[in-house]
Amino acid sequence: MPMPRLPLAAVALLVALGVSACSGSRPMPEPAAPMPPTAATPPAAPMPPVAQATPAAPAPATMDTVRAGRFDNGRMFTLDDAPTEYFRDTYNFDPGPEWYERARLGALRFATYCSASFVSPTGIILTNHHCARQSVTQASVEDGVDYNADGFFARNRGDEKAIEGLFVEQLVAIEDVTARVDLAAEAAADDAARQQARAAAIEAIQTEMTDARGEGYRAQVVTLYSGGQYKAYIYRRYDDVRLVFAPETVLGYFGGDPDNFTYPRYSLDFSLFRAYGDDGQPLQPDAYFPFQPDGSDPGDLVFVMGNPGSTTRLQTVAQLEYRRDVTEPAVLDYLTSREAVFGAFVNANPTDPRTPELTDTYFSLGNGRKAYTGRVEGLRDPYVIARRRAAERQYQADLRANSAAQQRYGDIVAQIAANRAAARAASAQERSFIGLGPGSPYNGTALNRGLFVALGRTTEDALTGLEDQPTEIQIGLLAARYQDLLNNLGASDPLVQSLLGGRTPQAAAEALVAGTAFDTVEGTRAAIASGADLTADPASVAATAMLAAVRAYQAGAQASNVELTELQSNLARSRFELYGTSIPPDATFTLRIADGVVRGYDYNGTVAPPYTTFYGMYDRYYSHCASAGRGADCPWTLPQRWLDAVDRIDLSTPYNFSASADIIGGNSGSPVLDRDLNVVGIAFDGNIESLPGNYVYLDEYNRTVSLDVRAMIEVLDEVYDMDWLLPELGLDD
Repeated sequence: MPMPRLPLAAVALLVALGVSACSGSRPMPEPAAPMPPTAATPPAAPMPPVAQATPAAPAPATMDTVRAGRFDNGRMFTLDDAPTEYFRDTYNFDPGPEWYERARLGALRFATYCSASFVSPTGIILTNHHCARQSVTQASVEDGVDYNADGFFARNRGDEKAIEGLFVEQLVAIEDVTARVDLAAEAAADDAARQQARAAAIEAIQTEMTDARGEGYRAQVVTLYSGGQYKAYIYRRYDDVRLVFAPETVLGYFGGDPDNFTYPRYSLDFSLFRAYGDDGQPLQPDAYFPFQPDGSDPGDLVFVMGNPGSTTRLQTVAQLEYRRDVTEPAVLDYLTSREAVFGAFVNANPTDPRTPELTDTYFSLGNGRKAYTGRVEGLRDPYVIARRRAAERQYQADLRANSAAQQRYGDIVAQIAANRAAARAASAQERSFIGLGPGSPYNGTALNRGLFVALGRTTEDALTGLEDQPTEIQIGLLAARYQDLLNNLGASDPLVQSLLGGRTPQAAAEALVAGTAFDTVEGTRAAIASGADLTADPASVAATAMLAAVRAYQAGAQASNVELTELQSNLARSRFELYGTSIPPDATFTLRIADGVVRGYDYNGTVAPPYTTFYGMYDRYYSHCASAGRGADCPWTLPQRWLDAVDRIDLSTPYNFSASADIIGGNSGSPVLDRDLNVVGIAFDGNIESLPGNYVYLDEYNRTVSLDVRAMIEVLDEVYDMDWLLPELGLDD
């Protein structure tokens, strides 16, 4: 499940003095780091084994002979700068303004972490099951029914389930505000002042444009090309969104972790919602994408229309090497250790009423762990770095050939390399504080309340507004944090000594949770009512010590990071001067169009087919589960409903398919469309070879994995008896 989720920005981690630790990406969490994506040596813990992220490409005699590809920076194009000439030359397809407008209005952002689309004139919304899972869990808690186990399928509109807090956003306009933002920074005296001036201008533009549109609209100024462009994206927000259909989780997550980021695949990863208007009636959207019951054929042109979360394809080799050595291994270790904590509780407490919600977190962490494993493997692949180095050499040659640009920008690549080299001195601290934002579910409730107190947020509402976690999870998360500090800073570090006091991380965590009043809401209220000194609570003492270390680290790194931000902006501006919009900007969880062709690929000594079928799904069940005598623990298990339906389903129906479109986290739920903007599928994953795609797009291997529209129609009709809904989707009952 690629993500974004959250809007998922790649490693956008905030620490103690930041605001939030996690953007809410359900499909794939990305913990917050202390500084902009940076960091130095692999963690002490061993990495989990993974499949080779990039296949053994025909390696040149030396890496110096590697050449960059035309689309190494990807094919995630913005709709207002879409490559119409490229589409015409490559596919003999020439979409006009009306086509792009309909594409923009039919596509949606699903809350803050996924993509979606309108697929009917009556407000039906299509997105992934894994994007809907939190909504399904919420509905389960409210109704006292385990919809994750049983599935949710409304029998009429009256059965549709309102989901509190859920919303979708439709992009209604795009305006270029680059000149206004740049003008605000012209008179600034230094890098920090320029950044502050731009930020103030952006805030003013957003407020002005939001107010001009009125209620229900929101303006977001998006930074493209690291400041080469600034675009105001105007969104229409719909807050009344109701659940219509979601299959059982064992179907939406069919194959579990073993099949995640793989192909061939057999996952029913889709769900349906409906948007309602202010009048309480089903919304009638300005544009929607109809289901194409005939689906696609091998070789067909398709478009993925969604909101990719974050990429770093325009960063320098020095930045990628820093990620390889520091940031990404540290994030991987962080995700792996926290996944183990939640997994231990979920597996040991299957009937605990808190387990369904905690399972969501467990799945998200596992998804993130597998994704970062592939990212680390990709960065450690010499071929990937060689491709990026070749592109960097070409950029430097093009810059030298443009004397005006060369004089204006200088040797930015060398300046960034020096900045990253200097940052390695504090990499141990950077790795230690990943994800330490107040409120992060990966801190544990007791530590979060301690952080709130240390930051002066001592009201009862603030401290009791945090949701309690099981004691075992709080201890496990705190022990993982202590282990991070011990691994990275060493036993002799003053912070480590003050927190551990000669104990093991586990023993120190157990002692803190046993001694704090902050592990529960009741204990917190009692401490407040008693007039106790909240700053003396063990959780507050530990949090205060951590905050002091974070502040010291941030103070030392501030100048370096301000410099890096400005250098990245100059790098992007110089590239923009040289290449314009011929190179798409890095992903920003904003609407992009990505082209591709339905096709298989060579892998693992064999050939992956363009399509899989229901035959393969049932074979996975019988081969892995039934014949092995495995039960509910089998990742390929099937509910009785599906075993009973085997004679009704046309098993030759295309199920999942592979296409060469370019996606990343945040694209989860993106519609896959044909030339006429009809739905032929829904993107839900990439193959294992696509995981280094955060840094370079290799179209020889990268594949988008999607659920075929014909499979959706087949199961709605034959398995879930949703006949009443089919006419709304333009289909015969």
